[in-house]
Amino acid sequence: MSFFSKIFDTKSSQNKEEKILPWIPLTSTDELDHIVERSKTKTQLIFKHSTRCGISRMVMNQFVASYNLDLNTDLYYLDLLSYREVSNEVGYKFQVLHESPQLLVIKNGVVVAHASHGAINDMDLVKFI
Repeated sequence: MSFFSKIFDTKSSQNKEEKILPWIPLTSTDELDHIVERSKTKTQLIFKHSTRCGISRMVMNQFVASYNLDLNTDLYYLDLLSYREVSNEVGYKFQVLHESPQLLVIKNGVVVAHASHGAINDMDLVKFI
């Protein structure tokens, strides 16, 4: 199959099964304390996403495609445009400069790793479980 066929072939893209991740919507600053507590027994991930940014969408799609469903984590999704206050509090609470898209790995109450843009998909999440 040629390069252009792969891009424009609607038949093969329609037959692909959509991968659904176990996202937990992050919509309140109160949930951040819960994440800190849970991180003491289970690694917590926060994926910050800008719904108006094409790069953020592309990175998120790549993340979804490569995410290992067998990871023992809680996976939070933060729509930072709808929940700007929560996004700001994530930065304050975990002492991480805001970027979008961004993935934070929280363990034992602190961020043990974070990445933004293409570096998100380069992270070896297994190291933090």
